[in-house]
Amino acid sequence: MKVGLFVPCYIDQFYPRVAVATLELLERLGCDVAYPREQTCCGQPMANSGCAEDAEATHRHTAACFREFDYVVGPSGSCVLHLREHVERTDTVRYYELCQFLVEVLQVDRLHASFSGRVGLHASCHGLRGLRLASSSGRREPPFDHVAHLLGMIDGLDLVGLSRPDECCGFGGIFAVQEEAVSVRMGADRLDDHLRHGVEVITGADMSCLMHLDGLIRRRDMPLRVLHVAEILNGSAEAHHA
Repeated sequence: MKVGLFVPCYIDQFYPRVAVATLELLERLGCDVAYPREQTCCGQPMANSGCAEDAEATHRHTAACFREFDYVVGPSGSCVLHLREHVERTDTVRYYELCQFLVEVLQVDRLHASFSGRVGLHASCHGLRGLRLASSSGRREPPFDHVAHLLGMIDGLDLVGLSRPDECCGFGGIFAVQEEAVSVRMGADRLDDHLRHGVEVITGADMSCLMHLDGLIRRRDMPLRVLHVAEILNGSAEAHHA
């Protein structure tokens, strides 16, 4: 299958290693992956700021960039959800967050990777409630978790349970700017839950949430670090953070 690699602009600028890990993982799993160099932002910042009409040109450009592919896969749940809601509805290409693609399309049942440490999983709101990467504690439904399912295939990884596994980190993009104090308090609460359970590394499927949490970790000098799930699944996390 032909897979287009969608790399959100903030990952391209600040966390290129996450994009590389995503590419390497997809190729290892047999996908024919290409990266359209003309791709840009998904348009989410404009749309979330109330400039939805101004974002339409970006949506059309994104659709044109990925029209030749069977699937478009990206390592960011929030950006992928935006593309699904604003681009996929006008196109035949399917857009997937990485973990959802691995579980629902490739149906991966084995990963050759290892990771040593106690890992806490942050379930981002967009991935949880928008893409349905996992069940929600507030709904009566059979439990499932795509990201946790994949992490369970990693040798040596100790996935730690949390008291509030699907609580928001407080980022929310524009929300973190407009409601800074509330955002910081929510992030601190999220980190405290991980610390209480002896977590060493926080992972997740959305680097924007992890970026927010990492900022708080650094400012408070907490004994935690963050890694995107692609780095762990690809087996490249230890090399980057040895």
